[in-house]
Amino acid sequence: MSAPLAAIAPALGADAQISQIAGAAGVQAPAQAQGGGFGQLIAKQVGEVNQLQKVSDVQGELMATGQAQDVTQVVVAAERAQLALQLATGVRNKLVEAYQELMRTQV
Repeated sequence: MSAPLAAIAPALGADAQISQIAGAAGVQAPAQAQGGGFGQLIAKQVGEVNQLQKVSDVQGELMATGQAQDVTQVVVAAERAQLALQLATGVRNKLVEAYQELMRTQV
C-alpha cells in the first residue's frame, strides 16, 4: 500500500476486514497484486475502492428490503465507500497535476 493509502487503512477497516465484510455480503474480493510496479498498485487500490462501493451497495439493498439487522453497519459501509472514493479522487487529481507540471517543464 502506498503511504497516503496506508495512513487511512485503519480508518477504512484494512484489507482483512474489507474481505470479511465482502465475503459476508456475497461480494467477491479483488485479486491481490503480486509485488510489482506502479500500475499494479493503482489497479489494486482501484479494486479496493470498487470493493467498498459494492459492499456499500449490498448493505444498502439489505437495508431497503428490511433484511439489515444493524443500521450502523450500513452507515459505516457507506461512509467507508465515500471516504475511499474521495481519497482515490484526490490521489488522481494530484497525479494529473504532477503530470501537467512535468509537461510544462522546459528541457
